[in-house]
Amino acid sequence: MDIIAEVRRRHLISGESISSIASSLKLSRPTIRKHLVTESEPVYTRESQPEPKLGSFKSLLVKWLEVDRALPKNQRRTAQRLFEGLVAEGYQGAYDSIQRFVKQWKLDNKVSTSTQQAFVPLAFSPGEVCQFDWSQETAEIGVP
Repeated sequence: MDIIAEVRRRHLISGESISSIASSLKLSRPTIRKHLVTESEPVYTRESQPEPKLGSFKSLLVKWLEVDRALPKNQRRTAQRLFEGLVAEGYQGAYDSIQRFVKQWKLDNKVSTSTQQAFVPLAFSPGEVCQFDWSQETAEIGVP
């Protein structure tokens, strides 16, 4: 964004020519013209992430994730553990591919749970319920 602002300031406010801006900033004249037209920094977004090495292992990974979903949260495998399992199966790709796939799979297969909290009032008759705390106390009796 700094370059775009610099190009726009030098051309529109200072009146400097496109050629002189291009030579001083070491950019081409078409790039300078493009920056004069744009108002914000261009953002690159990838349309689809290629996964050539993960392709044949996706079904195994999905099977593992479905098995893990039935387990309690503290017994589920992390993306790192899944990656290590795939490497043992012959996977030669990178860890971040597994991480991206697991993250997307979890978003797509999220079980919708209510995030609202509920309050259940408890009312008991006198003597129906008793609560006490366990503790160990020391008392000296009869000592002046």
